[in-house]
Amino acid sequence: MTVNSPQKSVASIRWLKAPTSWSWVEQANARPMEVLIDHAHCERKAAGFATQLMFRYLCEPGLGEVLSPLAREELEHFEKVLTLLKQRGRYLEPLSASQYGATLSKRVRKEEPSRMLDSFLVAGLIEARSHERMALLAEHSPDSELRSLYADLLASEARHFGVYWNLAESRWPRSVLISRLKTLAVEETKALEGTLEHASHVRMHSPGVVEKRCNTAID
Repeated sequence: MTVNSPQKSVASIRWLKAPTSWSWVEQANARPMEVLIDHAHCERKAAGFATQLMFRYLCEPGLGEVLSPLAREELEHFEKVLTLLKQRGRYLEPLSASQYGATLSKRVRKEEPSRMLDSFLVAGLIEARSHERMALLAEHSPDSELRSLYADLLASEARHFGVYWNLAESRWPRSVLISRLKTLAVEETKALEGTLEHASHVRMHSPGVVEKRCNTAID
């Protein structure tokens, strides 16, 4: 992940329609513990979502074989974050969640098989954004221990959004996939637009994307 001086614009990654703004990086670095606690909640929710999909599509061929290891890995990440929190005298405190996840969940269509497709793509977009922001913290956090933690989690986070893409790609024509991904990627960006009302409300997925969306192709 690169930051280009002097504008400090952040490079995006393939799935995302717009990159995170530098203001989010500054906000996150100013409130590292809030972001770390929220990150623990995110890992817990990601494990829960993967498990939920396995139960929803219990007999879907090839689903449990890939989502079960993913859920376990998310829980391993959860435990790593809890360990660091405990070392710093904190724990999994309740935090008000950003509306990011809830907003994207509303974009998932209700009827099948569209519901399955949208569930895969929304989960992939969330994983992609998490990977992007953790990469930024791994590079730019002033806290060396946090840099090390986020860097340690990056490879598996990148693999996770690939898992959801592969699940979708093996079940739908590429033209259908790309069309729907483009639509949902726009919605993902919209969910992060705006400004943070209170500094203490910074989260892993709180508002903070560049206003001018990048033209990165999704194909």
